Amino acid sequence: MIGLAWIYPLAGLVFLACGIRAARNPRHPRRWSGSLFWCLLALLFLVGDRLQAWMAGALVLGLALLAGLGGVKGGDREPGDGEEATREAGRLGNRLFLPALAIPVLTVGLLFAFRWMSARGLNLVNPAEGTLVSLGLACGLALFGALRVTGRGPGEGLGEGARLLDTIGWAAVLPLYLATLGAVFAKAGVGEAVASLLTRYLPLGSPSVAVLAYGLGMATFTVVMGNAFAAFPVMTAAVGLPVLVGTHHANPAAMAAMGMLTGYCGTLLTPMAANFNLVPAALLELGDPHGVIRAQAPTALVLLGLNLLLMRLLIF
Repeated sequence: MIGLAWIYPLAGLVFLACGIRAARNPRHPRRWSGSLFWCLLALLFLVGDRLQAWMAGALVLGLALLAGLGGVKGGDREPGDGEEATREAGRLGNRLFLPALAIPVLTVGLLFAFRWMSARGLNLVNPAEGTLVSLGLACGLALFGALRVTGRGPGEGLGEGARLLDTIGWAAVLPLYLATLGAVFAKAGVGEAVASLLTRYLPLGSPSVAVLAYGLGMATFTVVMGNAFAAFPVMTAAVGLPVLVGTHHANPAAMAAMGMLTGYCGTLLTPMAANFNLVPAALLELGDPHGVIRAQAPTALVLLGLNLLLMRLLIF
């Protein structure tokens, strides 16, 4: 049965390649500290399930320390790489987008295929991990598609992937940290504390007020923590389950889905979502580091209002 135990080592090998590439690049601005960062992350993905909890925690603290002290910074391109990339982009045109567009299509197709096979007794994938496994397999298939489109070899694909990952730097692992932070907040009882405050000052007996509290809370916590996955366990424990589902009998699946959408509106508004909002500005060499956020803000606010309205109409 295919599970995440197959996917994590593959991701670990990519991180390891990034670490080796940094160590072998004498022009890298953070050669050894950057290499150590990616190798530690690779170790967590490759053997993290075999480590004792304190060992894994020490590695995570090491990653945070390296990033916090400025030890992770993207390496330089080799001379002439920029010109070659421009020539190849002109030659391939819009075909370059096909592998990226194939990822969501393949993910959905594989997920439905696995469910169809499971219904007929052929369990190839762990049902609890079906979505993530489908995404991992879709990325692998898209990589082969990219190699076919560009006519390059696997080594070049891995090298370019490592270069891009190195350019993004520590922000590439920020979603993992923030999602974990949400789980820590949930374990620490932050959701219960938020619920106590909201119950004291807001009339949550009204479904409309409860929807506003949940949706705006999701967006606000996402702005603070940079990731809707971190906000979700806090606000769902505070308002979603006890008030919307428990008191007002909302549909849990619809509430969770639309709650995440309101959270994503907060993602568009915060520099804490560095991998979405700050890294693109750096890669595109924009003069304003917050230019992406400024461009997204009107859309985010409109979507937030529409999501709140739809949540009030559809989850009950």
